[in-house]
Formats: sequence, C-alpha cells, structure tokens
Amino acid sequence: MGSNQVEREFRYVGTRPNRPDGVDKVTGRAQYGADMTAPGMLTGAILRSPHAHARIKSIDTSAAEAIPGVRAVITGADFVRLDDEFTRDVQENCMARETALYDGHAVAAVAATTPAIARAALAEIIVEYEPLPHVTDVDAAMKTDAPVVLTGRALETVPAGMSQNVTNHCEFGHGDLDAGFAKADLVIERSFKTTATHQGYIEPHACLASVTADGKADLWCCTQGQFFVRTLCSTIMQMEASQLRVTASEIGGGFGGKTTVFIEPVALALSRKAGRPVKIVMKRDEVFRATGPTVSSSMDIRIGMTKDGRITAGEATLRYSGGAYPCGTVEMGAQAAFAAYDLDAVRTFGWNALTNRPKEAAYRAPGAPQAIYAVESVVDELCQKLSLDPLNVRLRNAARKGTLSSYGPTFNDIGLVATLEAATNHPHYTAPLGPNQGRGLSCGFWFNFGGNTCVSLNINTDGTVGVTEGNPDIGGSRASISLMAAEELGIPYESIRTIIADTNSLGYNDVTDGSRVTFSVGLATIKAAQDAIGKMTARAAQYWGIDADAVKWVDGAAVPAGLNAGKFPPLSLADIAAMSPQTGGPIAGHYEVNVDGAGVSFGVHLVDVEVDPETGFTKVLRYTVFQDAGKAVHPDYVEGQMQGGAVQGIGWALNEEYVYGDDGRLQNPSFLDYRIPVASDLPNIETVILEIPNPGHPYGVRGVGETPIVPPLAAVANAVSRATGVRLTELPMSPPRILKAMKG
Repeated sequence: MGSNQVEREFRYVGTRPNRPDGVDKVTGRAQYGADMTAPGMLTGAILRSPHAHARIKSIDTSAAEAIPGVRAVITGADFVRLDDEFTRDVQENCMARETALYDGHAVAAVAATTPAIARAALAEIIVEYEPLPHVTDVDAAMKTDAPVVLTGRALETVPAGMSQNVTNHCEFGHGDLDAGFAKADLVIERSFKTTATHQGYIEPHACLASVTADGKADLWCCTQGQFFVRTLCSTIMQMEASQLRVTASEIGGGFGGKTTVFIEPVALALSRKAGRPVKIVMKRDEVFRATGPTVSSSMDIRIGMTKDGRITAGEATLRYSGGAYPCGTVEMGAQAAFAAYDLDAVRTFGWNALTNRPKEAAYRAPGAPQAIYAVESVVDELCQKLSLDPLNVRLRNAARKGTLSSYGPTFNDIGLVATLEAATNHPHYTAPLGPNQGRGLSCGFWFNFGGNTCVSLNINTDGTVGVTEGNPDIGGSRASISLMAAEELGIPYESIRTIIADTNSLGYNDVTDGSRVTFSVGLATIKAAQDAIGKMTARAAQYWGIDADAVKWVDGAAVPAGLNAGKFPPLSLADIAAMSPQTGGPIAGHYEVNVDGAGVSFGVHLVDVEVDPETGFTKVLRYTVFQDAGKAVHPDYVEGQMQGGAVQGIGWALNEEYVYGDDGRLQNPSFLDYRIPVASDLPNIETVILEIPNPGHPYGVRGVGETPIVPPLAAVANAVSRATGVRLTELPMSPPRILKAMKG
C-alpha cells in the first residue's frame, strides 16, 4: 500500500448495490437533453454546408425571416470575433464565418414556433458558395502542394517548409536507436492506417437555452462537463461566467464526444435574439457530419527484437488528422505508443495535420488506440517470425515499478506484469483453436488524471447525507461516490444520496473525462467526509464536555478516544445530526483540490476469432479483458467499463469507419451505414479485475474507463492475422479488405 493508505477491510467499497439512478432510467423518468422544455419555447434548426470546402460569398436570410412563426435567424456575423485561438476555433466550428471547412459545417440557424416552420425557414436561406479544393486524407494533407485548410496555425515545433496544414510536432524517447537496432536479430518495419470513427452515443446532442432581457442566461444540455460549457459559452457570448448557469441533464452516452460544444452557443445566440427559450436537438446525420469523431491516422513503426524475445529498440512516426482545426491528440498517441515496455532505446515522433473533416473530439483514451494498435501489431509479427510466445515476450519486456517510461516519467506501482501473468494463467490462453481461427492479444495503456474537483457533503438532521459533486455521471459514478462516502462515514450506502450540481451551486469541476471522476471526486468525497467527521467529533466533545482531540470516529459514531477521556456511550452520526440545531447549527464537509497522483492504467486483452475464407467475415468467438483497477469501488461498473471499451474497440477494428467520397462528403452518416456492433455480433466479454493499489488515492483507486478501448484494435487485428495467415495493416478489417489481403 502507498504511504498515504491504511490497510483496511472495506465494508461498503467493493460491494455491488443497485445504482441510485437506475429506476428513473428504466422507467423513463430521467430527464435527458431532449426532454427539457420551457414556456414559450422555440425550435432551433441549423443549416449546414453541402461542400467539403467552400468560401461563403453571401448569405441571404430575408426570405426566411419573413416566414410567419420565425423569431430569429443568425449567421457567423452574429458572433463577436474572438482573439483567443482555441475558443475562436470552437466558436467557428459551431458556426462558420467566411469559409465552410467540411461537409456539415454550420452556416446559419433559425428559431421558429414549430419544427416544421424551422425546417421551411432553412430551405429559404440562400447561401452563395465558392467551392474550394479540399483534402480529407492526412498523408495528402501533409504534402506541400495540398489544399490549405487554415493558414498560420503551425506551432513553433513544426519545422519550416512543411505544408501549412501541419500544425503540431512532438518527439518523445530516450536511448540510442541505431545501437538498439544493431543488437536485434530481426527488425520489422510496417506502415498502418486507421480511419476516423465515431463514439456512437445513442443520445444526440441536445440543449435548451434561455437568455433574459437583463442578460442572464440558463442553459440545460447533455454534456460531460457543465463548467467547461459555461467557460466556452460565456466567452463566445461575451458574458460574465456568473451570468450563465449551466445544468447538465442525464447523458445518453458520451465517451468523450460530449466534452465540448457544438450547438449550445447557437441556441444561446438564437434565444438572445428572439427573446424566448430555444431548444435544439441534432438529427443523427448532423451528429455524424458535424460533431467530433476520432482522429484518422497514418503510422510507421520499426521494432527490433532478439531471437530470445528482448525488444532492443522501438521507433514510431504518427501522423494524425484532427479535422479542420488544430488539435494535440498526437502527443498522447506518441506518449502511449511504447508505454507498456521497458526499453533502452525508444523514440516516437508525432505530427498533427488539418483536413477538411469535422474537428475531432475525444473518444476514450484519445490517440492511444491507434498508436498501440500499430506497435502491438509489429510486436506480434516479431513473435510469429521468431516463433516466440507473445505473452512471454510481453512479460519479458513489460514496464514495471522503476521503469523509465518511453515518454519520460519513471513508473511507480503499476499493474502490467500482474495483468500479463493473469492472462498467462487463464484457461482462455491455452484453449484449443479450430480451422480458420486465431488468437490475438494486446497490452493497453492510459495516463489517467485528476484535475480540479470540488465536493460538498451535508449531514441532514435525520442522519442521512447528501453529497453534491460537479461531474455528470456517465459510468455509475454516483453509486461509487456514495459507496466511498458510506465507507468513510460508517453509515449505510442507502442513507446517502449523491447529486450533480449546476454551475452556480458548486465550485469549478473539470470535465468528466480521462477516467478522472471515481479517482478525483472519490478522493474529494473522502476528504469532505473527513472534514464533516472532524466537525461531528467536535460537537460530541462539546456535548460531553471534553477536549475535541479526546474523541475519535469509529463505525459511524463518535466515541471517547481512550479511558482517560471518560466513559460515554457512542454518539452516532444520526444522534449528532439530530442535536445539531442546538450544538452550533448545520454540519457539512467540504473539499476543493486540483488532484494529482491519478496513477497510470494498464490492461491486457485476449480474443479468439474465426474468419470465413470465402466471405472475409470475422466472428468474435471469445474475449477476455484483464485490467488493473487499483481498487474496484463498484465491481459491476468496473466490469461494465471493461466490457464497453472492448465492444467499442471490436467495432473499430472490424466495421466502423467514416467513408468520404471524392467530393469530400461523408457517405455514411447514419447507423444504417455506419455499423456499430450489436449484441448478436458479440460473445460474452469476460472480465478479470486486478487490484494493485494506486498510492495516490486513499483507497487505492485508479481510473478504469479509458484503458479498455486501447487494446482491442491490436488484439483483434493480431487474431485476424493469425487466422488468415496474412498480416493486415489497415482498419477496419472489413470483409472486402480481408478478402483482398488473403488473395494477395
């Protein structure tokens, strides 16, 4: 255990109670973004560019404005041009100004009394476009003669003379690559490509905005971070943050895709102009065309290995497209690429380039799945060609405590070796395979982080507790936070209710992303509970007439700390709460912190597939996930995260992709043509939770949500390659691609 941890038996943490929001969600009572209404509400609708790249020469909205029932029409001219590049990019991604940069880019919006009138008004807006050359492929975009998406956006890290589309360059690593490769008995160099994929959340983006005549505003939206929405929208709308209150609805899936804004500033601008509340709900094709998918990638990997399985050197060059605006996702990919290995010589190079595609958004461990897919594919091929066991090779080279990581820090307590050993000893690894079947495996890694967190914990006079935190619950965190509060206070889980605050009710909280919530909000909840306990023991001491330091907290009650303190019967939390009005007033605990010490996360995935040699169709037969959770606060939700990431990674590996035509337009903006896995496509995803305590958390917790999506791409690719006898290097491995590879 870490120095700030106490070896303990947990009473509530590690149990599997029902989720507190479960009944509302299964009965339809839960309020999602599209469920919000307000008196006098108008319907907002957005006109989007049909071109991949076009100059907007003029927009005539007069005919739309003349339609009865239309209350407001806006364009990019209704927004103040901002100086800050990041926020200006967000603003112009929400509403184009001079140029539409991708198919689906918003160019105008209306607010009307009915949806039908809003649609009719959009049809009357006349936009004169001048189509411009476009580029949707990252390699093509990096050529010096490529169509330019934006000018002047390169960071100082980008060497002179490159395409203006190249905006970012990074490099990580250590050691002598030449010497490392010289020691190898076999060096393999391969190139890989992955297409953009969407998070595939079932709930489309939705919001309701209400701006009053005195300049105050309320915004209800489905988001992973209401405080960040307030920051972005107040800046875009040129409002003081205190004048905008943002309330997060329940969220029907996000996975990183709801960590920014796409329609919220538009709804606010329409409401301000119309003087009435405005609601916008995206259609599915808008979600695909105009919200953030992952980056697409092109990667070169070179790895050397000795014939006894030691990796002598690793090199990766990653080229990521983040769409029409700059992003830094390649830095996370470059850091993650070789993070699972203890290497003497390693180097990763990363490049971000602009393309005429939607601005990328996070999708569970952004940037890591692509890079690790490429690296783990080459490691697997080396194992094949050297006739080595792929798990033994990974164990031999595994990063562990004290390893200088490939991206700089030295690892503390980590669970990679434990997960590999668990996979080695699991019956899945030695189960027999049949004809046309293959087994693949991959390591996975994510950084995790803590960030800004604020929690209030209120002791009610009836002995129950209310926890107020500021992060939308996208993975069962309300239950996990309640369990940690129950554990620390020593009262039943059922006596605690955790709610999500709006932006005017609590201090700033960072976005629900990066696997931060159970770790950071849990830590803050424990500290807030300890704060409340300190106040309750002081009340008990006051009641008994003894010194406060002569009282301690045991099993949900204040008791004398020793015989010298006197003989008094325990005062339970309920006892102290009941007499609080007479002993000084309400009792509450608070904690605010910018948390660090999140601890990195590792996982290992095993998968068996069968490939039909006549059709190229891949069937997933068996799948097992091994992952270090630090401490599984609510094991059901940990398993759910592990299973969900695996399923999304399977879809990414086999089916999912953004398909662009020669005209630069998205050809498959619906779930009919963009195929995500359904239950009949999948086996049961078996999970093995390991618990190697994170020394940065009082209970040893690590984030678990990002890591599970990292290994599946490589694990499935390695299984398919072993089943077919052909090494595939492009995702998704759709039946036509597999058949083409098998036919040579």
